[in-house]
Amino acid sequence: MKRESSRDSLVNLILPLALILGLVLLLNVSSGQSNPERATDSPLEGWLKLIVGYLAAGAEIAAAAVIGAAVIRGFVNYARQLFSRKQRIDATEVIRLQLGRSLALGLEFTVASDILQTAVAPTRQDILNLGALVLLRTLLNYFLEREIQQGEQSRASEQPSPARIG
Repeated sequence: MKRESSRDSLVNLILPLALILGLVLLLNVSSGQSNPERATDSPLEGWLKLIVGYLAAGAEIAAAAVIGAAVIRGFVNYARQLFSRKQRIDATEVIRLQLGRSLALGLEFTVASDILQTAVAPTRQDILNLGALVLLRTLLNYFLEREIQQGEQSRASEQPSPARIG
């Protein structure tokens, strides 16, 4: 048991550092590159770019809608809790965890949008930019998910266990 927890803590330390290092390397590689545009596009490629552009815009709109709705819901729940006669100690933590889950979902939609934007005839620079964006958003999502898990674990440990009858 002790060995698994030390291995988990080592992974929790190395994974974010590796992601940060990969992001820095990708940004350094991409900063020295120029972005020559391709001169020849087939008609099919033009249509594909148009369709994929709409799909990517839809994913961005979905991300904005998810995050916006979560912020509004969080604010309404917080205001309701603030002016409620019965004050719950962990209500703010519950609201924060709900907001965190929605932010993680919104990040997934933005990653999907970035992948869609790079899907049709990408240049090397497009792929490097996509790698940097996906790494950055994955890093954000990793820390957000880890914080959500820690919050849920602390909530579960604080709740009293049901009394045994018999």
